[in-house]
Amino acid sequence: MDRRAIAAVTAGGVIGALTRYAIAHAWPGSLWAIWLINVSGCFLIGVLYTRVHHRLPRLFLGTGVLGGYTTFSTAMVDVQHASPLSALVHLFGTVAAALVAVWAGSAIGSPR
Repeated sequence: MDRRAIAAVTAGGVIGALTRYAIAHAWPGSLWAIWLINVSGCFLIGVLYTRVHHRLPRLFLGTGVLGGYTTFSTAMVDVQHASPLSALVHLFGTVAAALVAVWAGSAIGSPR
């Protein structure tokens, strides 16, 4: 068992979850808050995984901070409670925007 890895993921997860909570609390009841959190998190994941190559920082920032920050499960609960048309738009819009964000983050983060 790698205690440093567990500590890195745990500490990062706390930071990410608290950040997500603060944003969602500042913009309560809005599908856009969760959408913004997930898309920005995907963008940062794209940057991170093209720029950071050492294991512990990747675990802390990627698995921990950004894993705790993003919340696709909450997005899916929001989809379940929306009208059918709104749910489809939100579902496909979230997935498309997340994929574009990872691609953009990777492109921006890639060394030239």
